[in-house]
Amino acid sequence: MLGDKKVTVVFVLGGPGSGKGTQCANIVEHFGFTHLSAGDLLRAEIKSGSENGTMIENMIKEGKIVPSEVTIKLLKEAMIKNENDKFLIDGFPRNEENRAAFENVTKISPAFVLFFDCSEEEMERRLLGRNQGRVDDNIETIRKRFRVFVESSLPVIEHYSAKDKVKKIDAAKPIPEVFEDVKAIFAPYAKALFKHDYISVIMDP
Repeated sequence: MLGDKKVTVVFVLGGPGSGKGTQCANIVEHFGFTHLSAGDLLRAEIKSGSENGTMIENMIKEGKIVPSEVTIKLLKEAMIKNENDKFLIDGFPRNEENRAAFENVTKISPAFVLFFDCSEEEMERRLLGRNQGRVDDNIETIRKRFRVFVESSLPVIEHYSAKDKVKKIDAAKPIPEVFEDVKAIFAPYAKALFKHDYISVIMDP
């Protein structure tokens, strides 16, 4: 579905405040992946003023969930347009419906899922500590976001765990220590890709 392009896709999941963004930036810098955020792509589409963007904006204003197919189309287009063949998809799939739709539409199954595991107490402490006028960083909203993550995203992690595709990181440790664990996971990929031994996407039978 991505033409002749062989791509490696890694899903990056973790609760709000687990440090996904920081570590994605490190992975991009050290291992040459392209970081795709579903939320950023939706916001960019809205900002573009396209017909699709207007539809997305209206759905969000009405409190509706943007259909999986819309988000997946944006992710797919971003992967096709980008010259890279290694992608971190951050904060997606958010739920089982997202996951099934992504694999069905793109015919891509992730090489693995990078899961930043962090206690709610630690994530809460971090989010409150960075509160710089962000409306979503108050106790009540933070705890609601935690509940949504547990209810929606953990089934995705369980699905891939059953396929032995989840790499769990203890995200409560200091940032440099977390990245050491991340580097250990990505090192084989960097080595293989350096030798031009491209890792093709793992396809489910």
